[in-house]
Amino acid sequence: MADDLLGELLRRVSRSFYLSLRILPRDVREPLGLAYLLARAADTVADTRLVARGERLAHLETLRAAFRGTPADVSAVARAAAPFQTLAAERRLLERVGDAITRVRALPAADRHAVGAVLDTLTSGMVFDLTRFPGEDAGALAALNTLDELDHYTYLVAGCVGPFWTSVHVAHRRRLRGWDVAHRNAQAVAFGKALQMTNVLRDVAGDLAHGRCYVPARELAAIRLRPVDLREPAPRQRARALYDRLLVRALGHYDDGWNYTLAIPALEWRMRLACAWPLAIGLATLAALAAHPDPMGATSPIKISRAQVRGLLARSTLVAWSNRGLADLAERLRRRIILPAAGATAVSRVQ
Repeated sequence: MADDLLGELLRRVSRSFYLSLRILPRDVREPLGLAYLLARAADTVADTRLVARGERLAHLETLRAAFRGTPADVSAVARAAAPFQTLAAERRLLERVGDAITRVRALPAADRHAVGAVLDTLTSGMVFDLTRFPGEDAGALAALNTLDELDHYTYLVAGCVGPFWTSVHVAHRRRLRGWDVAHRNAQAVAFGKALQMTNVLRDVAGDLAHGRCYVPARELAAIRLRPVDLREPAPRQRARALYDRLLVRALGHYDDGWNYTLAIPALEWRMRLACAWPLAIGLATLAALAAHPDPMGATSPIKISRAQVRGLLARSTLVAWSNRGLADLAERLRRRIILPAAGATAVSRVQ
């Protein structure tokens, strides 16, 4: 972690992931860190609204070609998008894409292939997002149609990271060599979907303002609402039961994520913590969303405080070696999630 690419730059563009990466064993940090940096760079390009949508799509294809190992002018992408970044760290990230790709090409073959594969899927999710939602503001609002489409989206942009995370650890950590990888990969996919569903549930108002509705239109139509109706308070209250059903769906994914974490050998406590931290923070965030009187209309982000984050990190660290301790932590966090439309908590499947 001494180099600036996986050290200071990574810390500046992602404080939360940097915490998880820093705790991981040294032999898995480089492929995971490089994959994160390159995915974050592609996402930054996709989100640069001052660059025309068609140009952003072309830049994503340039990056995807480079991620696959095909010669591509990634410096042109940086020149096009970096000047429009308000954060110096994101400008620097785009300027260092070439260096990160060079590092990936120097990885062992298995790691190199895994990084390329996950970046290909993540980039396809960004392309899906840009083409599925053609507008940039509420006046051009578009919506996902079905729950299956929402599930596919959460796989493309987050769920696919789970098998990548698993493959890198299994390749480098001998204590994981006996894992049922197919079963753990299914749990790992759900783990990623849990975190993305939390983003979807937290960002409804902001997404609507940018022309995106991830609450499925077919589910809204079943209660005689349209995506545009979510911009008004009364229809949002009518949609609260649907919102809570989506939250329960996210909780099911969290259960799989916790079961994945509990299956990690106790001596791999660093990996256990790197998984437990985002799960704990995510469940606490869902509790805040469930407690909010109008989570789909919140004009400022609903998130937990830094003091709460520090407390969760400390409590999980104390019980990292214990399945019972981690399961109890997950259950305590879950019990805080009261769903107003249902009047109760959902049943946990953490074992």
